[in-house]
Amino acid sequence: MAVSIDTVYQRVLAIANKEQRGYITPQEFNLLANQAQMSIFEQYFYDLSQFEEVMQRKNDTTYADMIDLINEKIDIFEKYRETVSVSGAGIGILPNHYRMGELYTDKCGYDAEIEKINQNNIHHILNSPLTAPTETYPVYVRDSGSTESHRNNRIKIYPTSITSGDNVVCNYIARPATVSWGFTIVNEKALYNSSSTVNFELHPAEEKNLVIKILELSGIILKDPSLYQTAATEESQQITQEKQ
Repeated sequence: MAVSIDTVYQRVLAIANKEQRGYITPQEFNLLANQAQMSIFEQYFYDLSQFEEVMQRKNDTTYADMIDLINEKIDIFEKYRETVSVSGAGIGILPNHYRMGELYTDKCGYDAEIEKINQNNIHHILNSPLTAPTETYPVYVRDSGSTESHRNNRIKIYPTSITSGDNVVCNYIARPATVSWGFTIVNEKALYNSSSTVNFELHPAEEKNLVIKILELSGIILKDPSLYQTAATEESQQITQEKQ
C-alpha cells in the first residue's frame, strides 16, 4: 500500500508546466515531496485530537467516521513489539520513531509495562522506598546519548538489572520513509529509474493531497503566486468535502 512518487511527480509537472509556469527539477521535487509528506502525516494527529475533542464535548458521533479514517491512515505506521537493545546499566536504544508507545519487559515472567518518568522526578522516585522501581514495576527516562545518532533514542531503564535478555520491546509510530524520485541522467535529461526510487508510504487516498501540497510549495520556489493560490484553493475545497 503506497502512493507512486512517479505518478505524483508527473501530475505536478503537468500542472506546473501548464502555461509555461516553470520546471521543477528532480532534486527540488524530492525535497518538496518529503516536506509535503511530513506535513500531511503530522496533520493526522492534530485532526485526530480535534475530532475526538469535538465528539466528546458535543457527544456527537458524526465525527466517528472521520476518526476511523484518520486511524486507518496512521495504522500504516504503527509498529508492535519491536526489540529495544539494552546494554549494561539499563541503557537502551529505541528504534527510530515519530511517537513512542508502551515499553514492556518479561523480566518478571510476564509482560510488565515500563512506565515513562520525567527526568525531573526520577531522583525522588529512586530514593523513596515506596516508589523505587522494581522488576515488576519498572520505569524509564529519556537519556541524551553521547552521539548524535542516539540523542533522541537513548533511554535508561530502572532497575538496571533489566537487560536485552529480558525481552524489552516497544510499540511506536514510525516516521514515513524519506521518499525519492530515482533518476539517471541520459543526454542531460533526468530519466525515471525505478530501482533507486522510494515511494510515499502514505495511504493511497493521499495522492491528490500530495500533489496539492507539492504544488503549493512549488509556487514559492517558482515565484508564481497563482500556482500557490490554485493549489491552496483545491486544498480548501477538498478539506471542506471531507468534513461534510
